[in-house]
Amino acid sequence: MSRIGKKIVVLPAGVEVKADGSNVTVKGPKGELSRTLSSKISMKQEGSEITFTRPDDTKEMKTIHGTTRANFNNMVVGVSVGFKKELELRGVGYRVQLKGKNLELNLGKSHSDVVEAPTGITFTVSSVTSIVVEGANKEVVGETAAYIRSLRPPEPYKGKGVRYVGEYVKHKEGKTGK
Repeated sequence: MSRIGKKIVVLPAGVEVKADGSNVTVKGPKGELSRTLSSKISMKQEGSEITFTRPDDTKEMKTIHGTTRANFNNMVVGVSVGFKKELELRGVGYRVQLKGKNLELNLGKSHSDVVEAPTGITFTVSSVTSIVVEGANKEVVGETAAYIRSLRPPEPYKGKGVRYVGEYVKHKEGKTGK
């Protein structure tokens, strides 16, 4: 049995699940998410507990089993608690400000980069060097944070750039004179 696939998903209070074949919709206080799960894996709901079962023990079914359960659990966590990624800017003159729902980043280029907020994503700027990306969909939160980081990834000599909070950047030694 898949270790992740056999775990039971417990629905928190205020979360509703509607399944129409392989299309699943999860509604909660943070929003509503829909996804098409694998039709080969069966979902069974008993009260506030949901279990996933697979038809056989082939390698493909084992991988789909764990992935289906993990995707569904991420939907439940997203609509009840939400996901967030925190980023920080390091470098002289690097700053960020909120313009409406969009971010304007000054990252040492000749122009400022504007990042538009995808649907369901909110940006929070607590200081000129910190960004918080929040939303219900784990994939979109991660993609948005990765895109912001890709605008100026941390460089290995001084560590300047956009990085996740707590991310370790290994520093290289600079050139030495003769």
